[in-house]
Amino acid sequence: MAAQDYITSIGLEVHVQLKTNSKMFCGCAVEFGMPPNTLTCPTCLGLPGALPKLNLGAIERTILTGRLLGCTTPEIVKWDRKNYFYPDMPKNYQISQFDLPLCLDGSVPLYELAYPKDAQKDIAAPGKRVRLTRIHLEEDVAKSTHHSTYTTIDFNRAGTPLMEIVSEPDIDSAEEAVAYLNSLRQILVYSGVSDADMEKGQMRCDVNVSVRPSTQKELGTKIELKNLNSVSAVRRSLHYEISRQIGELEAGRSMTQATWRWNDEIGQTELMRTKEDAHDYRYFPDPDLLPVRTAEIVARVCERLPELPHEKVERFEKQYQITHYDASVLASDRALADWYEAAASGSSAPKKVANWVINNLLAELNGRDLTIADCPVSSAALGELVDLVESGKISNNQAKEIFAHLFDHPGESPAAVAKAKGFEPADSGEIEGIVDEVIAANPGPVGEVREGNDKAANFLVGQVMKLSKGKANPKQVTELVLGRIRG
Repeated sequence: MAAQDYITSIGLEVHVQLKTNSKMFCGCAVEFGMPPNTLTCPTCLGLPGALPKLNLGAIERTILTGRLLGCTTPEIVKWDRKNYFYPDMPKNYQISQFDLPLCLDGSVPLYELAYPKDAQKDIAAPGKRVRLTRIHLEEDVAKSTHHSTYTTIDFNRAGTPLMEIVSEPDIDSAEEAVAYLNSLRQILVYSGVSDADMEKGQMRCDVNVSVRPSTQKELGTKIELKNLNSVSAVRRSLHYEISRQIGELEAGRSMTQATWRWNDEIGQTELMRTKEDAHDYRYFPDPDLLPVRTAEIVARVCERLPELPHEKVERFEKQYQITHYDASVLASDRALADWYEAAASGSSAPKKVANWVINNLLAELNGRDLTIADCPVSSAALGELVDLVESGKISNNQAKEIFAHLFDHPGESPAAVAKAKGFEPADSGEIEGIVDEVIAANPGPVGEVREGNDKAANFLVGQVMKLSKGKANPKQVTELVLGRIRG
C-alpha cells in the first residue's frame, strides 16, 4: 500500500502548569529559576504525616479553561491517588483525578495561523475543531537532571498545579498537531491561565498516534511518544513515527501498544516500555481530600470569561473594517491585539493603523529582537502618525522616516518630529502645477487612463511625487491626476 492508503489518528495529552502563586496541595510558592530545593515543605516532599490542602485558585483556572473550550463540569468532583513508582515523586503516588474530573468534553478550534507557515496555504480541514475527552487537575513531579554517573532532583517543581488536557484521536496529521498546540497555547495565554512556555516546562506534551489501513474502521495500535520538548519536536517525531508504523504494517509485522521516546539528536523514536493501562495505576479516592461541589465555583468563573482569539478576530473585522487575515495576525497575541486596539481607537483610519502594525511595527520589532511589550513607540504615537498621513500633512515616505526616528527617540510627538525635519506639506498650487506638467509630458499613460486603465495613473503619480521631493500626499495626487485627465 502507498502512504495515502493509511489513516493516521493522533490524540494529545497536554500538561499545563497553572499560573498560581502557590502549589496545588501546600502553600509553597511557585516560581521559576529559584535555587534548587528552596521552595519545599513536608507536603510537596512527600514526608509521612503531611496532609494536602486544595488550591482553590487552581480549581478556578481549570474550570475557566474548560468553559472557554466548551466543556461541562460535574456537580461533584474528587481527587484520586494514582499509584506507581516515580523516582521524582517520593510518596510513590500522584494526587490526580480519575472518574470525576473538573471538565468533560469540549473542543479546541484550530486557528489558520497556528499551522506551520509552510502548511497554511493548504489546510486540509479549515475551521476544524478537535474534540476533548477531559481536563483534570493534578500535581506536578520534581525535576530530575541526569548527569554522567548520577542524577540530581529539584523539588521546587513538585506539587505545582498541573492541568492535563486530553484530546480525542481527531488529529489527522503532524501539521494539525502543531495547529492544535499553538491554538491551545494562544487560548491559555489569552485567558491568563498559564504562560504555557514550553522552554520553561510550563507546557508539556505526550502524543498518542496510530496508523491503520484505510479499509479498517477500528483504530490501529496506539503508540505513545514522550520527551517532546517543543512544537517542532512534535511535528518531526510524528512524521518519523507515522512513517515507521506504516513500514511495520507493510512488512506484515504486528504492532504492540507501547511508549516510545523521541531522540531529537538522531531524529528517531526509541522504545521505552510497554504501555500500562489505567488499572495498572490502582486508582482510588484520596482519603485526605473531600469531594468538591462545583456549582458556586462555576458561577463565579462564568462572570469573568475573557474574549477568545477567534471572537476578537470577528470583532476586529466588523469594528475596524480590516481583513480576516489582518485581524487574525493582530489577534494572535493578546498584548499585540491590545496595543493595536489602543492605537486604532484613537485614530481616524484604523485600517491604515493595522497596515502599519503588521507591515512596519512588527518588522521593526523583529529586527531589533523586541516584543510588543518592549516597543518604544506608544500606540498613541502610531495613531497620530497615521492621522498625519491621512490628513495630507506628510507623505507615506516621510511617515516611515518619522517612525524610524520614534524608535530611537521614545516619547517624542510625530507632529513635532515632522516639523523639526521640515516635513511641511507642499503648496496646493505648486502640486497642481507639477501635475499639469507631468500630464503634458506623458501622453502615453494619460491615454491609457482615458481608456479606463486606472493603473496607468500610478506612473504619473510617481513622477509627481518625485518632482515634489516627496512632499505631496500620494492619495491626493492620485485624485488630482485622475480628475485632471477625466475633466
